[in-house]
Amino acid sequence: MDWTPVSFVDRASTRPIQILAISGSLRQVSFNTALLRSAIVLSPDHVAMRLYSGLGDLPHFNPDLEPMEPAPVSDLRAQVQWADGLIFSSPEYAHGVPGVLKNALDWLVSGSEFINKPIALFNASPRATHAQASLTEIVTVMTGRLVPEACITVPLLGKTLDADGIAADPELSRVIRAAIVAFAQQIRDWQIEAIGKQE
Repeated sequence: MDWTPVSFVDRASTRPIQILAISGSLRQVSFNTALLRSAIVLSPDHVAMRLYSGLGDLPHFNPDLEPMEPAPVSDLRAQVQWADGLIFSSPEYAHGVPGVLKNALDWLVSGSEFINKPIALFNASPRATHAQASLTEIVTVMTGRLVPEACITVPLLGKTLDADGIAADPELSRVIRAAIVAFAQQIRDWQIEAIGKQE
C-alpha cells in the first residue's frame, strides 16, 4: 500500500468544487431558475452544483431575530458555508433586485459565510442591466469576490426553453458550460493560493 503523504494542495486540486446556485425568482416557471438548472446539467465532473430552494421560506430580515435564528435562515447559512462559490441569476423588478433575493442577502450580512465568497452572476435577459448592476454592488459591498469571466448574459427572453432545452441548445450550452469551467478554475486557483499562504 502506498503511504505517500498527500499535501493540502493535492487534496484541494482533487476535491469537487461545490457551487450553490441561487435564483432570485419565486415563479414556478422562471427563466432564471431554468438557466441555473441547466447549469447543473452542464456542470463538468469536477463541479458539484446544487440549487437553493429556500428563498420563499425566509422570514423578513429583522436583526432582533438573529439571536434566535429561524430554521430557514440557519439552513441558508449552512448551504452558503458549504459552497466554494455562489452563482446568482435574478430577474429585474422596477430596475432593481427582487425583494426576496435582497432579503436573503440581508440575512447573510452579519455572518461570516459570505466573506470573500467567489461570486458569478448569470442573466437571463439582456434588458436586465439595472438588476445586474445592483446585485454587483450588493455582493461587492458584502466582500464577495466577483469573477467577471464567469458572469454571462444568456438571452432567454421570448424563448420557450426549459432547463433541458437550454442545455440541449448548442450555442447556449457552450456559453454556460464555459462560464462554469471558468468559475470553477478561478475558485480552484484561489483555494490553492490560500493554502500556499498557510503552509
